[in-house]
This record gives sequence, C-alpha cells and structure tokens, in this order.
Amino acid sequence: MILETDRLALRRLEKSDFDALAAILRDPQAMYAYEHGFSEEEVRQWLDRQLERYAKYGFGLWAVAEKADGGLIGQCGVTMQDCCGREVPEIGYLFRRDKWHHGFASEAAKACKEYAFTTLGFQEVYSIIRENNLPSQRVALRNGMSVRGSFLKYYHGMAMRHLLFSVKRGWDA
Repeated sequence: MILETDRLALRRLEKSDFDALAAILRDPQAMYAYEHGFSEEEVRQWLDRQLERYAKYGFGLWAVAEKADGGLIGQCGVTMQDCCGREVPEIGYLFRRDKWHHGFASEAAKACKEYAFTTLGFQEVYSIIRENNLPSQRVALRNGMSVRGSFLKYYHGMAMRHLLFSVKRGWDA
C-alpha cells in the first residue's frame, strides 16, 4: 500500500486490475473529458503506461480501493506530465461513475498532494483539467489549487483547452 485515508487505500496498479480498470476506462460517460470510452487495447496501453511510470519515477496513478470491501473504485496519483514544454508533477484522478459525488476524488487527491510534498519532495503540484470538466475542477479547488493559466492539448486530432491548476507547498492552508 502506498497511501491510506479514512476510507481509501491506494496501491500500485497490477496487471490483474485490468478488468476493473477497463470498467472505468471503457465507460464513455466516465471518460467524457477524453471524448470516448477506451478500447481494450487503449486500456492495456493505459495500464502499461502506469507500470512504466512506477519503474521510471517510483510513482504514477495508483489503484484506489474502498477499505470497506477492497474493490477498485478508481485511480489517483502523481504523474509527470508535459505542460507547455516542461515536465510537472500532476495530481490526477478518475473514478467509476457509481462512486462520483461521494468525496472519494477529493479525499484521494488531498492524500496524493501531501504525499507529493512530504514523500516526493515537490514544492508545487499541478492538475491539468479540461475546460469543460467542472467536477474535476471542483476537486482541484478543494485540494487548495488555483487556476494558473490555460493551454491547448491535442488528443486524437482534437484541440482541447485545458486549465492549469497548482498549489505550492505550504500555500494551501
């Protein structure tokens, strides 16, 4: 286990998490910020990318499980992301739709922020969120972040405006 909160346990994803992860990534509603549910191959690539991040950085998106039953309900963690030509630590989160509006994303994101500051030693962390993804923006705001700017990201040939949120260590009162 990497992190623990009152209700959640965060751990590294494993190949055996494929089906639970696919249930999230294949859901077009859960993946609306990506404009589509993922194919089986895209899910496989997503999982492989997390495993590669663990090997390269020692961290990435982690499996989020409810302590009550141990079932995977989403992902949250710290990943290194390109932002306007520089690499920044991003707190990202993605949950099953039936677990939305229960505070799980905020709880996990806050724990990941503290981990990024205290364990990984980052002085500032970011969340890069699509402009139309208001629920994720609210999670970032609850995590003490403020909007620092916006930029275009290109995904599957589409230009998508994203907001850049961040918080510096000690600034999130």
